[in-house]
Amino acid sequence: METIYELGAEGRHGVTVPRPEDAERALSHVPEALRRRRRAKLPEVSQPELVRHYTSLSRLNHGVDTGFYPLGSCTMKHNPRFNEDAARLPGLTALHPALPDEETQGALSILWELAEHLKGVAGMPGITLQPAAGAHGELTGMLLMKRHFESIGEMERRTKVLLPDSAHGTNPASAAMVGLEVVSLPSNAHGTVDLEALAAALGEDVAGIMLTVPNTLGLFEPDILEITHRVHDVGGLCYFDGANLNAFVGRARPGDMGADIFHFNLHKTFSTPHGGGGPGAGPLAVSSVLEPYLPVPQIVKRNDSFALETDRPDSIGRVHPYHGNFLVSVRALAYILSLGDAGLREVSSGAVLAANYLRTKLESAYKLPYPGLCKHEFVLSGEGLGEVRTLDIAKRLMDYGIHPPTVYFPLIVKEALMIEPTETEPKEILDAFVEAMLRIADEARQQPELLKAAPHRTPVRRVDEAKAAREPILRRPPN
Repeated sequence: METIYELGAEGRHGVTVPRPEDAERALSHVPEALRRRRRAKLPEVSQPELVRHYTSLSRLNHGVDTGFYPLGSCTMKHNPRFNEDAARLPGLTALHPALPDEETQGALSILWELAEHLKGVAGMPGITLQPAAGAHGELTGMLLMKRHFESIGEMERRTKVLLPDSAHGTNPASAAMVGLEVVSLPSNAHGTVDLEALAAALGEDVAGIMLTVPNTLGLFEPDILEITHRVHDVGGLCYFDGANLNAFVGRARPGDMGADIFHFNLHKTFSTPHGGGGPGAGPLAVSSVLEPYLPVPQIVKRNDSFALETDRPDSIGRVHPYHGNFLVSVRALAYILSLGDAGLREVSSGAVLAANYLRTKLESAYKLPYPGLCKHEFVLSGEGLGEVRTLDIAKRLMDYGIHPPTVYFPLIVKEALMIEPTETEPKEILDAFVEAMLRIADEARQQPELLKAAPHRTPVRRVDEAKAAREPILRRPPN
């Protein structure tokens, strides 16, 4: 398809906005070194050409508004439009974050109320809304863990963080970034934490453990209380990665399971579009032992007004300007209030039911490394289908109008296919996915070359993703 630079003709334009009279005067204040030396070469197209070009591009994309999107470990796909309307209210979108407290009482009340609801969901007394995404929440949690041990004089010997091999991939990076040594715990035959390996790794040099709950296999740790109890017994802290919260929201609380730190992914569990890497929000809830170290400012309610409190001498300080991505928080509060307690409980019911429905329909045609009840997602393997690989299965799904699941993750499953339907898809869509997957399994055995050359019906055929990522060609006309 042509780029925008290859359309139009010289002198063609859309709407010409007259330059303000004071534009030249304003330009005179720009330092000479920062001024453009020559006129930028921009596309010269008419308005119809411009609109048609970008409309055509949008039709080439696959998204949740055009088809099924069973990408594993990514949770929220559909985002209720009511929450989008709330996030577009002019009084919120036009609000400047540097305004004084007395002029932002509405915004502060939204953030305070959201924080209170999230504390209730987590079952934990302290929270910060500052982290801008899940991984940022992880890093903040590790900074809090480190500050705690510094405060009690144990940081020199508390050098290790335990991580199951079924954890999210950002967990070890977050621990390493604060200078902690990562110790991997192998999974047992059921895909959960091996208690014998945990016992062998525990000691007074352990700062804590980072658990993904449920783990990346979609499995809930049956020994979760025993795990957190053992870590606490040696003086360590327990971090729960909350990216998969939609599997148990409204049914169980991390604080009741022994979590000291728990991050939310508002852009996953609580309704914000999450394509293209953002926007996100990763609020962090903590137990009472870590509450003094939370980032400042903290939003507090005093009588009928709200204020930003900064007088917290043990705080780790700011981790993000202002209060993270504010409009993501607006969407989350709108979602929570519109669903209520019963609705949030229904979210987890629907997510678990949909995942187990697909699992039981597909486990006879594909290898299921860890059988049994899953939560919000499950992991199949492309092994055993002859010369066809998981990537071929994923590419062939595109011909059926379905976005491929996550492939080759988690790493503990060979040829992994991680599937998560979420709670928002009707049975008819799930059945269509099952039918496509069963057909592909038959094709893999009877027509492997068909899959190895897939996709066949997409605007762009198979590309070398690794080469594209490592050697991108960013084409633009010379100035």
